[in-house]
Amino acid sequence: MGKAAALCGGGTRGLVSLLSAVPCLACHELPAMSAEPGGRGGGGPAGGAPAAPPGSDTYKGWLFKWTNYLKGYQRRWFVLSNGLLSYYRSSATVRSGGSSWKRLKNTPVPVRKMGTQAEMAHTCRGTINLSTAHIDTEDSCNIVLSNGGRTYHLKANSEVERQRWVTALELAKAKAIRMRNNQSDDSGDEEPASQSDKSELHGPLKTLSSKLEDLSTCNELIAKHGAALQRSLSELENLRLPADSGEKIKAVNERATLFRITSNAMINACRDFLDLAESHSRKWQRLLQHEREQRIRLEETIEQLAKQHNSLERACRGAPGLATGTASSASAAKGSVQSAKGEASDEDEETEYFDAMEDAPAFITVTADPKHHRRSGSNLSGASEGHPEDWTLEDSVFESSNQSSYNESTGKDLLPRKRRRTRIPDKPNYSLNLWSIMKNCIGKELSKIPMPVNFNEPLSMLQRLTEDLEYHELLDKAVKCESSTEQMCFVAAFSVSSYSTTVHRTAKPFNPLLGETFELDRLEELGFRSLCEQVSHHPPAAAHHVYSRRGWTLWQEITIASKFRGKYLSIMPLGAIHLEFHSSGNHYVWRKVTSTVHNIIVGKLWIDQSGEIEIVNHKSKDKCQLKFTPYSYFSRDVPRKVTGVVSDAEGKAHYVMSGTWDEKMECSKILHSSHGSTSTEGKQKTVYQTLSPKVLWRKYPLPDNAENMYFFSELALTLNEPEERVAPTDSRLRPDQRLMESGRWDEANVEKQRLEEKQRAVRRRREAEAVEAMEEGKDYEGYLPLWFERKVDAVTGELICVYKGGYWEAKDKQDWSVCPDIF
Repeated sequence: MGKAAALCGGGTRGLVSLLSAVPCLACHELPAMSAEPGGRGGGGPAGGAPAAPPGSDTYKGWLFKWTNYLKGYQRRWFVLSNGLLSYYRSSATVRSGGSSWKRLKNTPVPVRKMGTQAEMAHTCRGTINLSTAHIDTEDSCNIVLSNGGRTYHLKANSEVERQRWVTALELAKAKAIRMRNNQSDDSGDEEPASQSDKSELHGPLKTLSSKLEDLSTCNELIAKHGAALQRSLSELENLRLPADSGEKIKAVNERATLFRITSNAMINACRDFLDLAESHSRKWQRLLQHEREQRIRLEETIEQLAKQHNSLERACRGAPGLATGTASSASAAKGSVQSAKGEASDEDEETEYFDAMEDAPAFITVTADPKHHRRSGSNLSGASEGHPEDWTLEDSVFESSNQSSYNESTGKDLLPRKRRRTRIPDKPNYSLNLWSIMKNCIGKELSKIPMPVNFNEPLSMLQRLTEDLEYHELLDKAVKCESSTEQMCFVAAFSVSSYSTTVHRTAKPFNPLLGETFELDRLEELGFRSLCEQVSHHPPAAAHHVYSRRGWTLWQEITIASKFRGKYLSIMPLGAIHLEFHSSGNHYVWRKVTSTVHNIIVGKLWIDQSGEIEIVNHKSKDKCQLKFTPYSYFSRDVPRKVTGVVSDAEGKAHYVMSGTWDEKMECSKILHSSHGSTSTEGKQKTVYQTLSPKVLWRKYPLPDNAENMYFFSELALTLNEPEERVAPTDSRLRPDQRLMESGRWDEANVEKQRLEEKQRAVRRRREAEAVEAMEEGKDYEGYLPLWFERKVDAVTGELICVYKGGYWEAKDKQDWSVCPDIF
């Protein structure tokens, strides 16, 4: 008996496995009962019993059940599992239950067999739910279970066996109550844990685990000392003592066994508590993940609804009936106000007001009839006054701005235009396999990861930069302006027009190779010629120079900085754009706004422009503040709205600019200005009374089938058209870009990797030459651009690349000996 007790207490396998290995101390018989801890691999004879769910015990054994007064107590097979106590009549369950007993050194050891499902094949005679049952003990061997109108009177062979069953029943009842409460909690409202709460859960779980190990150690010590105590008591029991002494020793032995059983029950309760804590932690994590997925789906749904709402608004504004009615009401009503899209408002029958953006100077415009603009009793202060006769360019410059288009010649001294292509091969419908990209990134540096052409369009960044000249006729008209403020209006419209090509162009242009160039020689057709060169690779920077026979020169150096912010990508062009008019000497400088590409990870890509542009005439000190309103689902403003004010050196406002960067820009001459009411943000608004707006710029319609040609405009379709006599470094000769345009994307990817690796090899060679020169104490200049040179700008004081000349002369001579071999 002592050896059996030592085997029982040698580990922490749980209460049930311990009970199954201890022989009955009262009658020294092999117990027919067994137990198995579900999910922990108990070693009891019922090892083949149906698997219990995690955290619950399966307990089996023979008990006597009261039937009636004729038959009295009858022996029945009881099974305790999942908070339910069931009993069976047939004793065949034991014979086919897959368990037998062998003796090893006088110690009963259970041996497992397969096929213990036989007990479930027999009819269950009754079941009682312990979660609502009452457990009571009448005497040393009896157990009474009552649940509503059902009562079981049970009897065990001994007090020890009765105590085992009572302990198992109490534990099963407590678990059943906890499971019922957990299920009711799951059906109610729960707040998922945040990421910080998730980390806070792991700390207590680790602490509980360490405490459980301490309890296991204490259990081993208790089992060790208990086994020693039982051996001593057994030795005393074998001695010849009086009868009353033997009974007392036997009682002490049974109490020691009960103490060991209780200690194992405590260990099992601790394990169950830990399992419960872990299961709740997993449940909270699942709820958190579910809530995150729901939030993402909700955001995507709202985004799609917002886009559909904007599409409906644009379709409504484009309806002929609405457009005609709006135009007539706007021009006929005295004091009516024009919004950026010319929409009518129901706030007032005669006037309509629209606010500027929060960060821009707050103002309100009121469109007045020029014949009656001097109203009696007006509350306008006259701080800024103008006259209708000052609108001098109404019949010349402004009217021609409405009539000109890309396909119309605007100069009499220019030759007829050369016939150029109007389409390119359709974009192939290649599916993008993200894994094919990711597998190429394993073990490589980030700068060496080849991005496929699937993300690109068949134009380089130099060609995209040249696209800013699509509405060059705005600058041609600005040359004719006698007033610097009127000229500023055209320059402002030109700065906005460069973004019109980006509304559908979500693809990425090719990154130019170092030394790559692109020319656009339209001197004989359109009066200008343009040259771009990639002057730096890290960071990427491109220099651009444009000369026009019409009397203006434009130059810039643009460096692209980007930040990936999860769901969107912010593209921030760095560098100033310079524009100088030859006759007047007016020198304008401005910078580009931030472009944002949304839905980088999931959803359809779309582009937005946001920020402010300040255009400064450094000769006359005139300024124009333009505000690009970022898109907002909750805003009532027109999408892609642009507003601004043109003022002179004294700060006097002359014109109001309004429109959208994807459609048109209008200019309204200011007649009067006054200070209005204070806005809710605490800013005082300025009220401008203006003449009817003039359309300075309107976007050209896209060519037919543009959606299958990367949404290219008519100018963009011609940029990569092969031309003769260009430099060998021209973007038109780039092989991977040409292959992509032809629809041979697989070959383009291979060629793109070859060009990038060739460029890396050249960079490594330059770095080696720099190290060698440093070791020899010599100066190393590094890479120098071919057609541009770095100088300090006299206006801004910045170090920029400006055109130093020589390219067009080299083209005339066809002497390209200085050009590197980059392709």
